[in-house]
Amino acid sequence: MSLVRLNIKGISYSQTQNGAYALILNEVDGDRKLPIVIGAFEAQSIAIALEKEIRPPRPLTHDLFKNFADRFDITIKQVIIHKLVDGVFYSSLICERDKIEEIIDARTSDAIALALRFDAPIFTYKNILDKAGIYLKVNPKKEDEEGNESHDSILVDDLLADEVESTSSAPRENYKGKTLKELQTLLDEAVANEDYERAAHIRDEISKRE
Repeated sequence: MSLVRLNIKGISYSQTQNGAYALILNEVDGDRKLPIVIGAFEAQSIAIALEKEIRPPRPLTHDLFKNFADRFDITIKQVIIHKLVDGVFYSSLICERDKIEEIIDARTSDAIALALRFDAPIFTYKNILDKAGIYLKVNPKKEDEEGNESHDSILVDDLLADEVESTSSAPRENYKGKTLKELQTLLDEAVANEDYERAAHIRDEISKRE
């Protein structure tokens, strides 16, 4: 079976279900997307790895794994999403130590969080992409002022509706009335308090203005 390389397009959150996220992987040599429902903690960890400006004061679980692996000269060479059963993706970490390769089973969300930290490529098999890959539509109401489409506007509610239950009823904070200086202060406070979900939302607002 042939492997297809994937890139991370972004993380999209449900507009109707707090705590529900979808990781969107993009086919490198094609237009298909592979959406994977993930938990809030894993979404935060992946978002932090993508957002280089957010530096946690203490290592997260995936950072700890990276530090541990570096100490013992273990490298993750690649991640392969190798199976899809009843809507659940299964992944493997292809690791190497002393030129000996080992394959370790992992949840896909954890595998991708680690792939980012090791700069490891992500692959899946063609038959999995044929089965689960989709051409995601973009909500035109979510276009920015210049008419450009954003991954934040990907319609994921239909994907999440039957797979993830809401874990929080707290409304998302509105940062539109804050200045960039105020947002940066809030970002620093959120990171210091290890509230990485809030930090990711603040960083999103800062990025929109830069």
